[in-house]
Amino acid sequence: MRVTLDTNVLYQALRSSSGASYHILWLIREYQLEMAISIPVFLEYREVLLRPESLRDLSLSRSEIESVLRFIAYVAKPYSISFLMRPNLTDESDNMFVDLAFASNSRFLITSNVTDFTRQAELKFNSFGVITPGQFVKLWRRNHE
Repeated sequence: MRVTLDTNVLYQALRSSSGASYHILWLIREYQLEMAISIPVFLEYREVLLRPESLRDLSLSRSEIESVLRFIAYVAKPYSISFLMRPNLTDESDNMFVDLAFASNSRFLITSNVTDFTRQAELKFNSFGVITPGQFVKLWRRNHE
């Protein structure tokens, strides 16, 4: 199953090894889930995770974050975005995740901010679900464990 991860899911996975976000990253590491990636999404991950306040909050060094980013570049399946969906979400930077989920044919866009993707969106996402990490892990366990 292919998924698209919002930056907040990756951030939460690095912040705590006991939550649903960490479990999702573990599933990706174990090749039980396929993670979609695009250049804009990868650059967003990099920019957010390497912020000085993020490094302090995560208690990780720049080098450790770079290792995580190399891991993502290695395991994630890359997709080129040849057209933009432009659902005109409230936060313009969220549009790139919709574009990636659609282009990659992801089954889910996993985010902690579901309302950011569903409130006032001009497009309805019929080809993928927008789901929280906790909801995804419950669904995964029900179907795979």
